[in-house]
Amino acid sequence: MTVVVGILLVISALILIVTVLLQESKQNGLGAVSGAAETFFGKNKAKGMEAKLQLITKVCAGAFIVLSIVMMFIG
Repeated sequence: MTVVVGILLVISALILIVTVLLQESKQNGLGAVSGAAETFFGKNKAKGMEAKLQLITKVCAGAFIVLSIVMMFIG
């Protein structure tokens, strides 16, 4: 059981790394400090591939956390 959870943990970590690296940067620099940046709700309207990458990232992050907790109790 430990081996299976460990393999799933490594796979979820690799998918998480790849999806985070594939996402576009949303860095606004110092414009975000002065209020010149877009509003929070306007930024969340991702479309297409970016929305899919965000969903995959959220799912893999959740799976990674759950698998880490399971691994802690098993091993």
